[in-house]
Amino acid sequence: MSTSISQSNPTLDRLEDQISWYDNKSRVNQRWYKWLKLLTMVSAVFVPVLSVPNWGRHYVAALGIIIVLAEGIQQLNQFQANWIAYRSTCESLRHEKYLYLAQAGPYQSTDKPITVLAERIEGLVSQEHAKWVSAQNEAGKKTSQATAP
Repeated sequence: MSTSISQSNPTLDRLEDQISWYDNKSRVNQRWYKWLKLLTMVSAVFVPVLSVPNWGRHYVAALGIIIVLAEGIQQLNQFQANWIAYRSTCESLRHEKYLYLAQAGPYQSTDKPITVLAERIEGLVSQEHAKWVSAQNEAGKKTSQATAP
């Protein structure tokens, strides 16, 4: 078998598509998470510095608003949790790809390795989707509990 994945097989196309999707989404979520955390930390550092002079209190208030908004956006979108979950799924899919290409692990003792690959790909993607739905439901519960009177 060739070391490159053929583009003529729907299962292999799906695998490449999912690896690409999870890799991209992981990167995007990582960037958002780190950017928002950096914004929060830099803003927090300036709070004590600007609270000393009288003219700084308006800036301190603005920094407080920035901190609350950045943390709120992070909590609503769960960038850190998504980054980690998407990276994990991407790496699991890559692992399956390399096992399949090497005809190792579950692919070595089967008559239909492509069928096994399809089942394992869909299992990983379904598992990730179920975790995502669960995390979104949990985040929604926390948000509604925090805003309840």
